[in-house]
Amino acid sequence: MTPPVTSIGLLDPDQVKSVIGAAVLAPSTHNTQPWRFRCTPAGLELHTDPDRALPVADADRRELLLSCGAALFNLRTAIHALGAHPATTLLPRRDDPTLLAVVRPFAARQPDQRLVRLADAIPRRHTNRTPFESAVIPEPVVAGLRHAAEVEQAWLPRLDAHQLDRLRELVRKGHQAQITDPAFLAEWRHWTARSRESRDGVPEYAAGAMPSEDGWILRDFGSRRRGQVDESEPVVVVIGSFDDKKADRIRAGQAMQRVLLTATAAGFDASFISQPVEVPTVRAELRTLLGGGLWPQIVLRLGQGTPVPWTPRRSLEDVLLEPDRLSA
Repeated sequence: MTPPVTSIGLLDPDQVKSVIGAAVLAPSTHNTQPWRFRCTPAGLELHTDPDRALPVADADRRELLLSCGAALFNLRTAIHALGAHPATTLLPRRDDPTLLAVVRPFAARQPDQRLVRLADAIPRRHTNRTPFESAVIPEPVVAGLRHAAEVEQAWLPRLDAHQLDRLRELVRKGHQAQITDPAFLAEWRHWTARSRESRDGVPEYAAGAMPSEDGWILRDFGSRRRGQVDESEPVVVVIGSFDDKKADRIRAGQAMQRVLLTATAAGFDASFISQPVEVPTVRAELRTLLGGGLWPQIVLRLGQGTPVPWTPRRSLEDVLLEPDRLSA
């Protein structure tokens, strides 16, 4: 039985369902969807779902927090587009480690059309692992992506040719470390190559193409597209934070989603190059490559790819918590 959805502030029950529906369209590692929501008179709570953590690929739950941060940005943006101010408090209670944020839509706000544009992009954004066309992303769009990260207290640094070459090497190094780890492979196989009926994980139809010999290595999420080799040269960017605490990771997830939605609104696709930030020793090397002042959180490839189907999402019933208690 689905927990009751009640009015919260300026939002009626249908609007609350709508903004939660927008939140769950955020990306997550292996499409684990590690979030839960709780309706309270004080606001809409965002919680982690510890049962959906990845103990091997994400031992310190950094990417879980990034994923939940992305869901939080969707939630805030959808609320804003409805004409309510999404007043947000991060980590409001130290005695509740699953509670990441409370959003209080109690004050009216004239919607900013720039955020409305991002809200409209939420259902259109999806991870695209197909080869990207060699079209150049215009500098004004790149500047917009950089601004999107900065608004959410993160940074998207400019990478020169040497840094990009070195980053490509780190991707290969991280990839090799993961594919030779039996525990990683077992976890990865559990969440990938899912059937079309699954509501989580990465389905086979979301697989990308094989990389060229010198190309960027993308993680294999199922059966690679036969005869299709990715020889593209996408725009590759890193999103970093100035610290690496729990709140910084949540903010970085919000920055990631704002960057992704900004790219979607501009007509560009994106996918993740996760290996260099998931392997701790390689992530440390990437931090040094960036100058030591930023903690690398996300590596993205950007471009224009072939349209692909959406990945599945869990139902509202699956992500709602009871109003008077948390699930075990």
